[in-house]
Amino acid sequence: MVKAGGCRLGFQCETLTLDTVMETKAPILVVEDEEAIRSGLCDILTYHGYVPTAVENGNDGLRRALAGSYALVLLDIMLPDVSGFDVCRALRVERPQQAVLMLTARGAEEDVVRGFRCGADDYVTKPFSVSELMARIEAILRRTGGVRGSAEPFAFGPWRIDPTMLMASRGAQTLALSRREIDMLALFARERDRIVSRRTLLVEVWGMAHVDRIETRTVDMHIAKLRKKMADATIETVRGEGYRFAG
Repeated sequence: MVKAGGCRLGFQCETLTLDTVMETKAPILVVEDEEAIRSGLCDILTYHGYVPTAVENGNDGLRRALAGSYALVLLDIMLPDVSGFDVCRALRVERPQQAVLMLTARGAEEDVVRGFRCGADDYVTKPFSVSELMARIEAILRRTGGVRGSAEPFAFGPWRIDPTMLMASRGAQTLALSRREIDMLALFARERDRIVSRRTLLVEVWGMAHVDRIETRTVDMHIAKLRKKMADATIETVRGEGYRFAG
């Protein structure tokens, strides 16, 4: 048995086996001002086979993210110079396809909603367990590596969805979509008129094998965002069950 990174501020300590080590060398940028958490994140990422680069403030984080090529940016919100919200927003403008996972002690619903509106792909509150953090990182990286250039266009109500271009079109109107939104639409289109549970969404779209401890409000927030973007493509809420695309 091996301990990954030891017990550090902001993490729920747990013992990991060597079976959890990943065979990947994806570069990840860590933007975190607290040295103990920054060091702990780098230890954990290195242990799991990633190549972390760490910076301690938002301005340096944004510069590094724009100058380099990172599979994922782990972004704290409460930074000393500029907030993670502002960094995420600016990064999303310049690099709309950059994967961003926000880390913060601010777990209020309004902060979570604000994070998603700034363009975050996911949001984890401190303290968090190593297994939850890695599950979310792995899910994001599976999506970012699996969609690009590989899927055929498909119909979703009156919209034509292009997974390669991350775009929805209807006549002259076009919408930019995230990779996760594309995956959600593809699942709903496949399961047209059938109920899709939140658990199924977490497994199929978020790529999580163990979802018992994961907050399902993440799913609800993404559904709300999709409804706002594509108001005439009906995604119904089935109380206590999940969602259904009524085509």
